[in-house]
Amino acid sequence: MTDDRLSFKEMCAAFDVTPRTLRYYEYIELLQPDREGRSRFYGARERARMKLIMRGRRFGFQLEDIRQWLLIYEKEGTRAQMETWIGMADGQLKELSDQREQLEEAFQELQSLRKDVAAKLSQS
Repeated sequence: MTDDRLSFKEMCAAFDVTPRTLRYYEYIELLQPDREGRSRFYGARERARMKLIMRGRRFGFQLEDIRQWLLIYEKEGTRAQMETWIGMADGQLKELSDQREQLEEAFQELQSLRKDVAAKLSQS
């Protein structure tokens, strides 16, 4: 093993994911580690992909969307990938904005209801 590769266990620790998650990412072809017997090793390419996967998940993207986006890079290059990313980001920004509005409405409603109940409780 060369120094620039991570073992399966090291990869899980580096990205704070469970072994099950890492195996699933391999199963759906998001990652393709080097295999030596039963051991898996993750080089710079796989670590970079994992960073993108984790970032995408944090932003709320579905794994299939992330997989398709990563495939664009392999088939069409960086420019096509960046153009696709802009469209995906626009869609996700709209989705997150809608979720924020719904959350704010729920927050206001809960706050108001709590205030009303607390007032009734203090009157009795």
